[in-house]
Amino acid sequence: MTRATVLQEVRRMRFEELYTRRQRRELTMVEAAEILGVTERTFRRWSTRYEAEGIEGLEDRRLGRASARAAPVDEVLQMVTLYESRYTGWTVKHFHERWHEDHGGTRSYTWTKNRLQRAGQVARAPRRGAHRKKRLRKPLPGMMLHQDGSTHEWVPGCQWDLIVTMDDATSELYSAFFVEEEGTMSSFQGLREVIEARGLFSSLYTDRGTHYWYTEAAGGKVDKTRLTQVHRALQQLGITLIPAYSPEARGRSERVFRTLQDRLPKELALAEIRDMMAANAFLRDQFVPAYNQRFAVPAAEPGTAFIPWVGSSLADMLCVQENRVVANDNTVRYQGLSLQIPPDQHRFHYVKVMVRVHEYPDGTLAVFHGPRCLVRYQLDGRVIELDGTSAGRRSPTRRAGDRPIVDPRPNVRERISVHG
Repeated sequence: MTRATVLQEVRRMRFEELYTRRQRRELTMVEAAEILGVTERTFRRWSTRYEAEGIEGLEDRRLGRASARAAPVDEVLQMVTLYESRYTGWTVKHFHERWHEDHGGTRSYTWTKNRLQRAGQVARAPRRGAHRKKRLRKPLPGMMLHQDGSTHEWVPGCQWDLIVTMDDATSELYSAFFVEEEGTMSSFQGLREVIEARGLFSSLYTDRGTHYWYTEAAGGKVDKTRLTQVHRALQQLGITLIPAYSPEARGRSERVFRTLQDRLPKELALAEIRDMMAANAFLRDQFVPAYNQRFAVPAAEPGTAFIPWVGSSLADMLCVQENRVVANDNTVRYQGLSLQIPPDQHRFHYVKVMVRVHEYPDGTLAVFHGPRCLVRYQLDGRVIELDGTSAGRRSPTRRAGDRPIVDPRPNVRERISVHG
């Protein structure tokens, strides 16, 4: 017995009782209607039907009648068949957007969800439990950014890391790209993309990954006195680095990655993308703009906390910096290479002088003495002349015990993949 049938039966019983009391003049029509919960006019109309047709006259005549607003069966079947044949496993919201954009769908999200649930294509969501109080968003863009990476099988058979930098105030994605492995160089690339496009921001919220923080033990408290390369660069830029001590504390970025892990692989498969270069181009040109339009929210207050970047070379801050002492033969040892420093107009040699080696995300190197760049090198250590050519006569010398030049650094593969 359906709920509508039960309600009909209860209404009949209550009406008969009140109608009898009304006939015995125990109640007025207004009182009887009030007890039944209907208007006087409705009670009078039911009384007329009851006197003319008996108890059958009280049946709701709308029951069993097809609704004028009901969708045609063919439309429902077509929508369910489309989901089953092309979009199995997609969330209802994602499918609903694609149905409207690519297939001319016009029905609401709730209508689509109900029909797919009735057809057994999607399960009903479980009841949500108690949730911890959310941290309020920052009121202005640029006050705090999140940066995080997610390892996932974004295309079949390929485990890549997706590096995302997003705003806390709006959830807008400022930078997103794939690399083979998350690390210092990928963090530098994300930061540089944001600063060049938007300007300097106030703070960066991250997990306690080893490229962000030093910790005495895995999962332990961060040591703010020992700076990683990323922390050092942010400190030079005047940006505060903030550690998160649990995934729940990074709930905003974790929620973004759940959405990305659900939607992005399906979009890449739909676009028939299989390699990292094409995937990064798709992210930059299509997916991220569409994602921001769909999911970014307005900031609580007008304005921005971003400050335009007007300093010197940003690349010389967002890079690995290591101090070295120049050897007696005027060379610097770095990552298995002996980098020859050529003589210049300022001094003939730099023996026993403390210099600074810069390693850039593209693999090139440079040697600095104070603020002055002495020389730049190719990935293999060859000197780069001022006109951009490589000087063959200044190739680095190799000593016994030096590691091979071909693959001396563990992050070479990451740099190549980032710029691929």
